[in-house]
Amino acid sequence: MDKSTRKSKKSTSAASDDSKTLPNSANEDISQQVYPGSATITVTAVEVTELTQEEQSDRLFLERKVERAFFEAGKALMELRDRKLYRSTHKTFEEYCRERFGHSRRQSYLLMDAAVVFDNLVEICDQIDHKLPIAEGQVRPMTKLEPQEQQEAWLKAVELADGKVPTGKIVKDVVQRIMERTQVPNTYQIGEVCQILTKDNPELRGKGGCWAIVSAVNEFSCTVRVWDGEYTIGLQHLKSFNYLPPECEQMQSLSDRISRVYSDSLEETVKSLLQLLGKLNRPYLTAVEEKLLSVLEFEYGKDNSLND
Repeated sequence: MDKSTRKSKKSTSAASDDSKTLPNSANEDISQQVYPGSATITVTAVEVTELTQEEQSDRLFLERKVERAFFEAGKALMELRDRKLYRSTHKTFEEYCRERFGHSRRQSYLLMDAAVVFDNLVEICDQIDHKLPIAEGQVRPMTKLEPQEQQEAWLKAVELADGKVPTGKIVKDVVQRIMERTQVPNTYQIGEVCQILTKDNPELRGKGGCWAIVSAVNEFSCTVRVWDGEYTIGLQHLKSFNYLPPECEQMQSLSDRISRVYSDSLEETVKSLLQLLGKLNRPYLTAVEEKLLSVLEFEYGKDNSLND
C-alpha cells in the first residue's frame, strides 16, 4: 500500500513538473513572434560576375535584333511583294499575306511603310546617339510626313522624351503639330483628273505617274479611281492635270471603259497594255490606242452589248 502510494505521488509530481515546463516554452515562442526584430536572419551574398567584352557585344547584337524585328519584317514583305515570290501559290500579295502570316492588308502595308521610315531615320541616328524606333507603333504616325519632316519629327520626339526612345503618343503629338503647321486646304473637286505621285509610299508602288479621277474629297486626302479600283490618297501624292471640264468627261469615259475590261485574271500582256493606257498624260486616245482598246472591250469586256 505504501509503495503504490509513493509511486502515485511520484507520477503526479512528474506530470506537475511537465505542466509547468510547457507554458514556459510556449511563452518563448510567442515572444519571438511578437518581436520579430529580435530574430537573427542570415543572408548569403551572391556574387554577380561582370559581362565579358564578348558577352556585352552579344547582348548589344541581340538587343538590336529585337528592336529591329518590325523593320526586318517590313523589308522582307517588300521583297516578297516586289519580286512576286508568292506567285507560285497565290494570285495576289494580299491573299498570300493573309494565308501565310495571318495579316490583313493593312497590317502588311503598315510594316512596309514603317520599314521605309526606319531606313530614312537611320541616316540621322548618329545625331541622336542611335535612338531609333523599336516598335512599328512609334513609326506609324510619321508615314504621313515627307522624308525630311520624318527626321525632324523623330529628333523632336527624342528631345521631348529626355533623350530616350519616345512613345508612340509623343511621336503622334509631334507629327500632328507638323501637319497643322504645313496644312493646306483641299481644293480638289469631284471629277477632277490628277496624276499620282508615289514619293516613297510603298502602298502606291506601281501607280506612280498614273492618272486618277477624284471620286470623293476629304480633309487631308482624296478618294480617287484608277483602272483597278479606288484608293484614298494624301494630298501630297496628287497633282492636278488642270484639264478642262470636257477633257475630264473624256477621261471619265476612258476610266469606265478600262474598268469594264480590267481584272487580275487577264493575261499579262493585256494587263500591261491597260496599265499603259492608265498612265497617259493627255486626255485622249490616238487612233491606234482606240482600236486596241476596242478589241480588248470586244474580247474581255464585261458588257459586250456596248460594242454591238
